[in-house]
Amino acid sequence: MSIEKRTQHELDDETLFVVSQTFKALSDPTRIRILNMLCCEEHSVNDIAETLDLNQSAVSHQLRFLKNLRLVKFRREGTTLYYSSDDDHIINLLHQAIDHAKH
Repeated sequence: MSIEKRTQHELDDETLFVVSQTFKALSDPTRIRILNMLCCEEHSVNDIAETLDLNQSAVSHQLRFLKNLRLVKFRREGTTLYYSSDDDHIINLLHQAIDHAKH
């Protein structure tokens, strides 16, 4: 195998960790539903909780996980936090997985 081809397949520990955390984020049905909701527009924690029929605490917990991975971002308006998607690559990956599941 040439050095160029082998180098493309070698992953450092940090990259492996980030990739595994990304797939971990996408492996949870609640997080998938939240990301799908945030792909097109921003929503408050209350909006997400009401739409997905979840309690605010559960939504906040999942959003914190997604924010730590930089998959979502937020802006504050008064005391309300509005969340939106922060990574188009992940949204594309999510949509590809959804399309794949529907075939």
